[in-house]
This record gives sequence, C-alpha cells and structure tokens, in this order.
Amino acid sequence: MGETMNYRQVIARALADELAADPKVIFIGEDVGAAGGAFKSTVGLHERFGSDRVRDTPISEQAIVGAAIGAAMMGVRPVAEIMFADFAGVCFDQIANQLAKFRYMTDGQARLPVTIRMANGAGGGFAAQHSQPAENWFLNIPGLKIVVPATVPDLYGLMRGAIRDDDPVLFFEHKNLFAVKGEVEDGAGPLPLGVADVVRRGADVTIVATQQMRHRSVEAAERLASEGVEATVIDPRTLVPFDDDAVADSLRTTSRLVVVQEAPQAGSWGASLVARMVTGHFDLFDAAPVLVAADDTPVPYAGTLEDAWLPSVDRIVTETRKLVSY
Repeated sequence: MGETMNYRQVIARALADELAADPKVIFIGEDVGAAGGAFKSTVGLHERFGSDRVRDTPISEQAIVGAAIGAAMMGVRPVAEIMFADFAGVCFDQIANQLAKFRYMTDGQARLPVTIRMANGAGGGFAAQHSQPAENWFLNIPGLKIVVPATVPDLYGLMRGAIRDDDPVLFFEHKNLFAVKGEVEDGAGPLPLGVADVVRRGADVTIVATQQMRHRSVEAAERLASEGVEATVIDPRTLVPFDDDAVADSLRTTSRLVVVQEAPQAGSWGASLVARMVTGHFDLFDAAPVLVAADDTPVPYAGTLEDAWLPSVDRIVTETRKLVSY
C-alpha cells in the first residue's frame, strides 16, 4: 500500500522527507517559502521546517546557485530551485565553471553536494524562452549528474537519491507531467542514480525515451503491439550517469533501436546514445538506429505548432514501423 499523488505533489513529499532525515539539508529559491513555489510544488515546507531551512531568495539565479555552492563548502547539503530551466543560462558560469569543477580542481579534497531543481520542457504553452529541453545544455560538462524523472515513484526516489549524492546533481522536473498521478509505496526510499527502468519488454525493437516521451513511447508500443510488433521500452531516468548496459542488453534480443527525445538532434542525449551504441555495439544491429527528435527550431508558442514540434505518438509508431520492416 502507499499514497497516491501527482507529479507536482510528490516534489514536496520528497523534499520534506529529506529535510526531516538530515538537518544539513536546506532548500532555497524564489518564492519557495510562504508562497509554496511558483508551481505550488513546495507547499507546506516553510511552515514545517521554518525560514532557516526553507528560505526565499532575491530574484537572482546567480545568487541562488552561488549561495548553494558556498553553503555546500561549509558542510551543508543545499537544494536550490531555478524556477524555469531556461533561466539556468544566466547562472551558467556558476554551474559550469564552479559547481561542476570544484571536486576535480581540489583533487577530491572537497565535494559540493548541491541539487539544483529546474522545471523543464515543452508542451505547456510557455513559449520559446520557458519551454526548452535544457538538460542537453549540460551534457558536455563533466562533473555534473543529470536526472530526468518521468513518473511519481521515480521522482520521489531519485530526488532523495540526488540530495544524498556527494556530487552536484541537476534535477529536471517536466512541467507537462505535473498532473500525472502515481503511488509512492510505504517505506519507499532513495533510488540509485544511473539505473534504467525497463518499462515494457518486447522482442522486435528497443525504444529509449525520457520524461513525457516515455509516456508517448509506451502508448506507441501498445499500438504497435496490436499490429504484432512487440517493443521493449526503456527509460534511462538519469542521463549522467547513463545505463548503457540496459540498452545493450535489450539490443541483444531486438537488434533494432529507436531513441525518442523532445529536443533537436544536435548535441543531444539521444544523438550521444546512438553514437555510443553504434561505436561500442555495432555487431548487435540489424538496421541503422533511428532518432526521433524535435525540429531544429525554437519551441513555438502557438499550440498547434508546439504540438507539431514535439514528437507525437503517431510519429513514433510510423518511424518504429519503418525500422522494424527493414
């Protein structure tokens, strides 16, 4: 048995459980206190833990990340919120040049256990500057771990795992999944970073997808099953570290790979996965892998155009059907 809640509500539950478990954990960000967060995902934390541990900040992403880095240097385990992931651009130096490199530049003498939460992704009608799949910006920065939960139990367990990790973790929460419901089991604890979830098993093709593309890929797999095509669907859950073994193990059965992402191809996690699988496991493939990605444009504001920009269930079905028939 457990408690059923939605994706937005489980954020506060995971934060509350870690704040209660470890007095060194603090939570800072814009309007995260009495207001309960811009997306109402942190309601009740300020009242329960007080302003010393749940603290509102000025409207300055540089200050939020800088304060978290300084607090971590003093032995605290900060959780910082950047309201929209798109705003990470204004504190990129703090993340890329300070947070990511501190452990390396001190030869491991010091670590920065900072978790940065960010609302990410398209499909909610927030337009070009508030809808970008920003997780791809950070793939080329060694020293950061990147978490992309798609479900309620994954969000709960991975957030607790991220806060307990001694390395900096970027934690992307997808805005278009806030209403998705799920159950957190009684006694659930942290999940390890770097372990994929094999959502569904089939022998004809392997589909790898994250966040809202996971849900669309499962729907596509069910539709393909009605045509006699059985797909394995894998959600890596974390992009760094990435569970390559789970994908390779599936390819030993299916020999065909479809990667589905809501970002353009260039510099993306999907393109990196395809490159790693082809160069490391070429003998497993019976056909060239397929990357189903968004168009190489900003995220459109108009609803019909934003829908067209995101890979749809129909497109996933079509591209997978073509690959399997090769």
